[in-house]
Amino acid sequence: MSQHAVLLLSCPDQKGLVATIADFLYRNNANILHADQHQDANVGQFFMRVEWDMTDFALDQVALDAGISHFAEQFQMQWRLSFTADRPRVAIFVSGYDHCLVDLLYRHQCGELACDIPLIISNHSGAAPLAEFHGIPFHHIPVTAETKAAAESKQLTLLDENRVDLVVLARYMQILSPRFVGHYPDGIINIHHSFLPAFLGANPYQRAFDRGVKLIGATSHYVTDELDEGPIIEQDVMRISHRDQLDDLIQKGRDLEKTVLSRAVRWHIQHRVLPYANKTVVFD
Repeated sequence: MSQHAVLLLSCPDQKGLVATIADFLYRNNANILHADQHQDANVGQFFMRVEWDMTDFALDQVALDAGISHFAEQFQMQWRLSFTADRPRVAIFVSGYDHCLVDLLYRHQCGELACDIPLIISNHSGAAPLAEFHGIPFHHIPVTAETKAAAESKQLTLLDENRVDLVVLARYMQILSPRFVGHYPDGIINIHHSFLPAFLGANPYQRAFDRGVKLIGATSHYVTDELDEGPIIEQDVMRISHRDQLDDLIQKGRDLEKTVLSRAVRWHIQHRVLPYANKTVVFD
């Protein structure tokens, strides 16, 4: 397969942005495959994702970086350039519930998630056979209040040794410290088993059941220092009724959790997500 380049950018909204980018790519013989843009009039910000085939492109990566930097300075752009040949390295964290882990590993095995998974980390040992089945190293690192700092240090060392780009919390039921989060800004994706901002924190299904809601949901978001307050990437909901008991909510919610998390991870590794102002733009 030919290599593609993906440019993600944001900057103050102004005239000439699209024309400048399109002209730069045209002059260097780019075959544009996808282009999408968004303007947020409330904050005066412009966002764009453009993907092109590198087969006949005239510039190497060094010259391409220099060319983008030239007009990026003019327009005060924040930008990120990626290549489809560079597969992101993803670590998965999991606790006792493994349904999201199972789903991610299956999607990875069948080629839906174009990434490498060099390790799985858990504070429980139950997922070890699953990791072994998929040929992925498994690290059991128990966490208690007394050992949390040491456990996180060990986790960060493993992530660094394995050159991890993205951490996925697949129902990892531990709150990460600001120190840990600071190592991966916009690089940790969590699945929360409610439709945020409703029912933040622990036991959302129990609280939803007690409240008698008619919809349950799941939310995938980037992790920040504030619990369950990071930029939302994807959400989905399911209708329930008074006949559904707590176990029914949990069972139905697991289906939502799997699909919502997998979409968020896929869009991230396809370079379709731009966080800003504690929100995200997710390009088609």
